Amino acid sequence: MKKTFLCILAAFAFMACQNDDTDFSDYINGTVSTANIIYIDYSGASVTVTGDSRGYVTASGADVTVNTGTDTDSLLLVLSGTTTNGSLLVYREKKFGIRLNGVTIHNSDGPAINNQCGKSLYVEVVGGTTNMLTDGTSYTEQTYQQKGAFFSEGQTYFSGSGTLNVTSSTANAIACDDYIVVDEDVVIKAVSSAGHGIKVNDGFWMYGGTVTVDVTGDGCKGLKSDSTTIVTGGNLTITTSGDCVYEEEEQDYSSAACIKSDYQVNISGGTVTLTSSGDGGKGINCDQDVVFSGGTLTVTTTGSNDDAKPKGVKGDGGITVSGGSFNVTVSKSWACDNGSESDDPADHVTILGSPATVSLDKKQVTINY
Repeated sequence: MKKTFLCILAAFAFMACQNDDTDFSDYINGTVSTANIIYIDYSGASVTVTGDSRGYVTASGADVTVNTGTDTDSLLLVLSGTTTNGSLLVYREKKFGIRLNGVTIHNSDGPAINNQCGKSLYVEVVGGTTNMLTDGTSYTEQTYQQKGAFFSEGQTYFSGSGTLNVTSSTANAIACDDYIVVDEDVVIKAVSSAGHGIKVNDGFWMYGGTVTVDVTGDGCKGLKSDSTTIVTGGNLTITTSGDCVYEEEEQDYSSAACIKSDYQVNISGGTVTLTSSGDGGKGINCDQDVVFSGGTLTVTTTGSNDDAKPKGVKGDGGITVSGGSFNVTVSKSWACDNGSESDDPADHVTILGSPATVSLDKKQVTINY
């Protein structure tokens, strides 16, 4: 029932996208024809493939390529097993599903999973399983894009109740050239020492589940959204420890941030915990407005201000609080920064309604309804 609601909600929220195709009822209800389910079981340096009646799959060792051409039938790939030198590369022109059923994939020279389909991808993480995707310390140059240990060209929906751990030593942990939706009870942990934890072009929506992100690279973001960031439920925990870096093109420093969003950050539910410890590090860094109306937000920054100013919540278009529990603490600079030049902390955040408690200070802001 909850999955069906996710599909309806997501379709409504993104109906303006021309290429959106978010009806996953076949995958949700288990009605995908057995003729369209391919099982890929990794075992060391090889794989066992069953159900591939149409010859879509080729394998070189444990490097698997799925190419369905112009086929429009449903497709579900079920992954299991373990490889320390393998991958999955998918070429397709229509939405499809991947079921992670206890799989461990390490690819020493590229992404563990690389989806080159520009349409929607439904990722089900099977309950009771732990799945691990990792890359190596460098990528071999290819004609297709490789932006993370898990990379998808199209809209990606994470669902289920299992655990997915994604770790990158070269790029982003999880990257999507469209948007990402997280729902249900899925547990996702994204770790990167060289890039962002989660990088999306067209937005990040979290309705449920648990997402934990840990990035250590200088200037890297836990969640980097080139569009909107929306959290209505679940548990989102992000930690960054990298310092700021000087960008020659911008002639300015770029700080690490737990959430960096080019458009609005809107939190209306769930629990969001953000911790940044590097020089100039920020909890939320938003080019437009930050709107907080419910749930629990806890932001802590402990970094120095040697090259850049650390901030708890920075919203260039304003910061508005109207519900929930809003708690921001910094060791340097401003807890809340909406661009105001005022020395009065009350001018740096807009409070609506009647909070039960309010404490406003330059380095600490607490608002509880």
